[in-house]
Amino acid sequence: MVERTDEARDLCLRVVDLLCDAKVVGLYQGRSEFGPRALGHRSILGDPRNERMRDWINAEVKQREWFRPLAPVVLLDRADAYFGIHRPSPFMQFAAPVRQDAAPLVPAVTHVDLTARLQTVSSADDPLLWTLLNAFEARTGVPVLLNTSFNRKEEPIVETPAEAIETFRRTPMHALAMPPYLVRKRVEPPAVA
Repeated sequence: MVERTDEARDLCLRVVDLLCDAKVVGLYQGRSEFGPRALGHRSILGDPRNERMRDWINAEVKQREWFRPLAPVVLLDRADAYFGIHRPSPFMQFAAPVRQDAAPLVPAVTHVDLTARLQTVSSADDPLLWTLLNAFEARTGVPVLLNTSFNRKEEPIVETPAEAIETFRRTPMHALAMPPYLVRKRVEPPAVA
């Protein structure tokens, strides 16, 4: 089932609905990122508040080891409330401490040593991802999403729309956001419990 949305805000609200219902969403937008990290153009997104989300994505979607960490993407102006960072980190290049009071709020992106390899986002960096993070914060109070690269084990990050759709079809992801479209499965996998 393919839904066409009229604007980015509407698409983001629909994605937030899915994320809050413990569903996993692939995000494919614009040109691909350069380098080894998914920075919001070829990403798999989940709710960082759901402790089971990391294990489910690793086992069911990425088909890799359970201990592999997944990263947070956070609004730049709210990053220091969750992480020990006082500067932009737009390329997910280093790990920062997760604040002790914030770690229970984002268990799916907190490493066992209470760090996280985070990405910060401003409106100038990525307007769609920034809008999505703001919509998620408005709904949940948390300006953070779980973000991992849009691929499966031993596969490169998806590059083309056809590759994104094929990876979506072959995994139990619940939806694929390809602005202005939101693609969902007729028979949707159960939510992450």
